[in-house]
Amino acid sequence: MRSRTPEDLAGRCPRCYLPTRLCLCAEVPRIDTRTEFLVIRHNKEKEKSTNTARMAALALSRCQVLTYGAPGERFDASVLEQPDTWLLFPGAPAPAPDASLPKRLVVLDGNWGQARRMVQRVPALRRLPGLTLPPPAPDTRRLRRPPHPEGMSTLEAMAGALAFLEGEEKAQQLYALHELMIDRVLESRGRLGT
Repeated sequence: MRSRTPEDLAGRCPRCYLPTRLCLCAEVPRIDTRTEFLVIRHNKEKEKSTNTARMAALALSRCQVLTYGAPGERFDASVLEQPDTWLLFPGAPAPAPDASLPKRLVVLDGNWGQARRMVQRVPALRRLPGLTLPPPAPDTRRLRRPPHPEGMSTLEAMAGALAFLEGEEKAQQLYALHELMIDRVLESRGRLGT
């Protein structure tokens, strides 16, 4: 599925980017976390209505979204230097056995190729200890088809990380938001129930 969000957001909510009649904003939970989330979103994801990091940022009290790859803008990797910062990414280096849980989790937002290139092009990302999640169930609903079975949306990955770091109760709120977002996007495309 391809997101076709008008540049001027005509007929769309300026916060959630969904058509105004399907706006999710009133139903987005507010989740307080101990863990800070730093989302590094690829520039090409920024305007997509199917961008799930936008929903995570609306829901999580401690979530910041930075843009990577905008034309003419250099990414400032110094934001990755804070102590106790981990990377949520498959194959990231395992933390030291005696490491405490992260206080801050970096999440890459983009398609698989974009995320992989971010890791390749930003050496500071490769130095962070990593958190790797188990793959989702094969019958998991999707907004976009992942390139491999372990793939998941940014919102799903953040929910999985939150379950690991702070418990299922908080994570379930993000999983429910993901399901609601899928319903609304499919409805906006006239495909709900398919």
